[in-house]
Amino acid sequence: MTMTEILQTTIAGSLPKPAWLAEPDALWAPWRLEGDALAQGKRDAVRLALFDQEHAGIDIVTDGEQTRRHFVTTFIEGLDGVDWEHKKTVRIRNRYDAAVPVVVGPVARRHPIYVDDAAFVRRETRRRVKYTLPGPMTMVDTLYDAHYHSREKLAWAFAEILNEEAHAIAATGVDVIQFDEPAFNVYFDEVRDWGVATLERAARGLGCTTAVHICYGYGIKANVEWKKTLGSEWRQYERIFPRLAASQIDQVSLECANSHVPVELIGLLGQKDVLVGAIDVASERVEAPEDVARVIRAALAHVPADRLYPCTNCGMVPLPREVARGKLMALAAGAALVRREVTR
Repeated sequence: MTMTEILQTTIAGSLPKPAWLAEPDALWAPWRLEGDALAQGKRDAVRLALFDQEHAGIDIVTDGEQTRRHFVTTFIEGLDGVDWEHKKTVRIRNRYDAAVPVVVGPVARRHPIYVDDAAFVRRETRRRVKYTLPGPMTMVDTLYDAHYHSREKLAWAFAEILNEEAHAIAATGVDVIQFDEPAFNVYFDEVRDWGVATLERAARGLGCTTAVHICYGYGIKANVEWKKTLGSEWRQYERIFPRLAASQIDQVSLECANSHVPVELIGLLGQKDVLVGAIDVASERVEAPEDVARVIRAALAHVPADRLYPCTNCGMVPLPREVARGKLMALAAGAALVRREVTR
């Protein structure tokens, strides 16, 4: 491989939205536009997200999830069988309470949900494109189930829906489809019993690269407080990586920057590509390139350079836009430092 082909950079998925599109520094922020203006505003925001990534030097870009209010619920809005009017409060990943929609009947995909958006971002850039979808287990964990009465049965139903959508998105020419499964870091027995199996069902038959993103969550207060309870070593990955190593998924995206994850755990992923989180999304401090390089060098002791992709820990949607831009530049610059070292 040439120097430019190793240590390709990418992000977990989301970037902050412009203030004219949605309230800054917030999750689930309502749109500030309506109708045709909203549709155009979303596409303009995608163009800005692509510009910021390309200008910073990110190799594999995303749409910044600019067309979605939330990485899970926006997808669920496109499904039948879900009641949004009579919400119920549930505990999300054992961390915080949220009012969520209710599954009241068989879930079904009534039309393409993100396909037009994926086609748009594919047309707008010449770089490789990654498109993100929620994973089956995380979708289950973001709802109240009053129909299936089984997390596993609901996950299998979602897996089939996701597979339909993923195939349609892949047909637009995107290079990577990533399923986001932060719930994998909580429900270890379910991950081994059916979580990875439903993930594989969601990705079945895809001709593009497939990835799963597993992190400790956005840099919001509930997640930051939860991390404080995890002790001096975060070994949650140790309980699920062997199962993922044996799966059909190509890439695993994880959190390493400014965390207590023992970096040697990534060796448990076997021959998988590793998207190593080298940017801390829970802090507004912009990393120096050397900070990023330090994480990458540590990971290189366990994963060869041609299978290592410097990435962000998680999405950056709650951050100020200038901070996110700075972190994008730091990610690319840090990867460039190590790339020169490796190929020297």
